[in-house]
Amino acid sequence: MFKTLQIIALLQGIFVLCVLFINRKSYKKTTFWLLFGSLLSVVFYIIGDDDNNLFVSNADWFLFDSSLFVTFLFLFFRYYRNGKSSFNTKDLLFFLPNIIYFILEAIEIMYPKEMMIVEVFEMLIEFTFVGYLIYIIYAVINSKKKHWLLYFAVPISLLLALPALNDILKSFGLLEFAIFDDKDFNSYQLLVIAFLFYFIAYGLMNKKIGIIPKTETPKYKNSNLNKQLIERYKTELIKSMEVDNFFLNSKLSIHDVSEKLDIPRQYISEVLNEHMQISFQDFVNQYRVEEFINRLKNDQNNHFTLLGIANDVGFNSKSSFNATFKKFKGLTPTQFKKQLT
Repeated sequence: MFKTLQIIALLQGIFVLCVLFINRKSYKKTTFWLLFGSLLSVVFYIIGDDDNNLFVSNADWFLFDSSLFVTFLFLFFRYYRNGKSSFNTKDLLFFLPNIIYFILEAIEIMYPKEMMIVEVFEMLIEFTFVGYLIYIIYAVINSKKKHWLLYFAVPISLLLALPALNDILKSFGLLEFAIFDDKDFNSYQLLVIAFLFYFIAYGLMNKKIGIIPKTETPKYKNSNLNKQLIERYKTELIKSMEVDNFFLNSKLSIHDVSEKLDIPRQYISEVLNEHMQISFQDFVNQYRVEEFINRLKNDQNNHFTLLGIANDVGFNSKSSFNATFKKFKGLTPTQFKKQLT
């Protein structure tokens, strides 16, 4: 029965990997390959786990150990949290414990007799992997981006961390948890992993659920703008506000600016959003706010109300004026006036 479940988990894993690989261009490159690597290492673990080897009984295929899964998953959550799109080559150092672990395993196979120095290093490596798993659990609990995949990492991490904890207790000669040293415990791990694969497969089939962050398709992918035109349009847009005071028109629209400057509307939108990192409305309103402040500081305008000055500089309602002013200055117009006095 267990072998059947193991084969089902393996087939599900291969299916998930195939679907992910086919759609790889839809996902952010770094998080995709880290998740792909962690799932691939789980497939190897299902095939070659020491206690549940699918093909060869009592085989010691140490390269198929779950530690690779831990490191890949650790890096996946690290990049999932920071949102970085490119992989930092320095992060390859996180695989150093895996390399040391594989070397130690190879030494144990070549020299079956227990060596104290090898045991000490193995214990240190176990500490490292437990640290990785604690980070994963911490990342899940404190994640601002609540993602359904995150919640499956906790039971997986616990299942992998507890046997490692047992090894550490054993190294110090302390009492171990018998359940985590049970041969059947590895079987439970594989069952949970099969369960995980099932839900990842479900997520891939359900378009409303995202497995990993998707790449953002550029909004202006087919734009014909070159650097010279971008700089020229930037200059003209700034001049239209600073010299020609287009912003004083309370009904000013992007269409009006397009007609007056003879610049296609989509190019104005692209230059502002992509190359000046500001929306059209914020671009106009920032000049209105600065003009309001200049007039407020002028004693000749003391007989005007705040709303009166606001209307003169292009704002057409009290609510939009107050909201916009606070957005740019962090204070209400009344609070700002009190600061001046």
